[in-house]
Amino acid sequence: MSEELLINISPMESRVAVLDNGILGEIYIERHHKLGLVGNIYLGTVVRVLPGMQAAFIDIGQSRTAFLHVNDMQREPRPVTEDKSKAATNVKKENSDNSADIEASTDSLAVTPPIVSAQSTEVVPVSKTLIQHRLHESQRILVQVTKDQLGSKGARLTTNISLPSRYLVYLPSSDHIGISQRIDGEEERTRLKTELSSLMQTVNLKGGLIARTAAERVPVDKLEEDIYYLLQLWRTICARRQEINHHQSSELIYQELSLPLRSIRDLVHADTEKVIIDNTQIYEQVRYFAKEFVPFIYDKIVHYTAEQSLFDVHRVEDDLRDALKRRVDLKSGGYLIIDQTEAMTTIDVNTGSFVGGRSLEDTVYKTNLEATHAIARQLRLRNLGGIIILDFIDMLEQQHKDDVLESLQAQLTQDYAKTKITQVSELGLVEMTRKRTRESLGQQLCEPCSTCQGRGFVKTAETVCFEIFREIMRCARTYNSPKKFTVVAHAAVIDLLLTSESDTVADLEYLLGRVITFDVENLYTQEQYDIVLD
Repeated sequence: MSEELLINISPMESRVAVLDNGILGEIYIERHHKLGLVGNIYLGTVVRVLPGMQAAFIDIGQSRTAFLHVNDMQREPRPVTEDKSKAATNVKKENSDNSADIEASTDSLAVTPPIVSAQSTEVVPVSKTLIQHRLHESQRILVQVTKDQLGSKGARLTTNISLPSRYLVYLPSSDHIGISQRIDGEEERTRLKTELSSLMQTVNLKGGLIARTAAERVPVDKLEEDIYYLLQLWRTICARRQEINHHQSSELIYQELSLPLRSIRDLVHADTEKVIIDNTQIYEQVRYFAKEFVPFIYDKIVHYTAEQSLFDVHRVEDDLRDALKRRVDLKSGGYLIIDQTEAMTTIDVNTGSFVGGRSLEDTVYKTNLEATHAIARQLRLRNLGGIIILDFIDMLEQQHKDDVLESLQAQLTQDYAKTKITQVSELGLVEMTRKRTRESLGQQLCEPCSTCQGRGFVKTAETVCFEIFREIMRCARTYNSPKKFTVVAHAAVIDLLLTSESDTVADLEYLLGRVITFDVENLYTQEQYDIVLD
């Protein structure tokens, strides 16, 4: 699989498109007036502690207070006996591999891998783990953003600080070494653990490390450079914290790299053939950054200078417009319908005009298989997260169901976000989850319709007419003085009142003994109307 990165820079925003064999696979957008917060480290102030939720609201200087749950707080150090300490060390050694692999698997542009806490056999008193005994109002606390603000929800925080570099993630408050689960070879995993352990002792590094996917087959001198970089970065953060600790307001301690630099750090790999940038200044910044941290991609960075837009040349703009539509057409003639709500996202698979199978079961099977490829791509492209319900077309044969699930899982292996899939339910549905750390593409680029308020539909003109009749009768009973009613409404509603509903209007005038007139207001939506009393 060949891959290209397109970096488009404008005065308003930065955009990075990932092309898989010439097809848009992912898009990252960062508005310059609304930079993402994920990875930023703040010295925040506790605003409110909620014992009932075991959480706290933290002021980090944003428009909404951020949210910190007790499970996202690092464990407090506890004294242990010599025997217990040895037992806990053995348990930690056995469990660290799996837990670290799971957490480090999201080597993503938008995700700073969270810390992985080692397991312990000690019994911790409940009172010491309750958030009300660990935090109090006005307390200053060092926190890192793990999820951006989503809708009405504030950012999600953790006190488990993690600092990513090209090959490693430094965990100041951990004490173990983890390896990304995407690195499969046991020999390579063992090599990385051995070399990282030796390097940590050499530089006297306190804390833990996670080897990212990019660390596979990387020589030890490159790993050492990353460790020194991370160590210096952490020292700078600690010094900055001491410098502003006496301030009363919440302060930004460390800001994550800009989108173009993050894309070079997190997205390029051995299959990346080219990085194309259409801005001279960013081109120079990226080349300098790549020379220091990602030298293998340095010669593949290209400056695009043609007059036609970079995204237009590669049809990215067209794909972006299609990614905001409900319907996704399949090559066979089938299609998907994607509906995103606050609670979940549903994806419905339909055969459409495809009738090419030898039988109905064969047609359904082929459509579902094709849909797995489109679904996996749309999840990445639209950045859909949370609970996702897949409504595949009902299949009778168990083998077909297994093949469809296997195909879906295979396609999702290319996804940076962590996913989990269930079996096909009795209703023919597949439930899955995808880790959500930032807004979806639709949430980034769109807002609820001002006419329907996000419902996706509006009342019919006939329904509005009947509401107007009821409102006129209500006004007649309430006010005795008016001699005339003037209805101000949308043109479609007035047309219906003067045509199909004219008999009803005449009957109502006779019943009330008052004249009803009409006035068109083009600025009104179809649901809006006013009754003016004269």
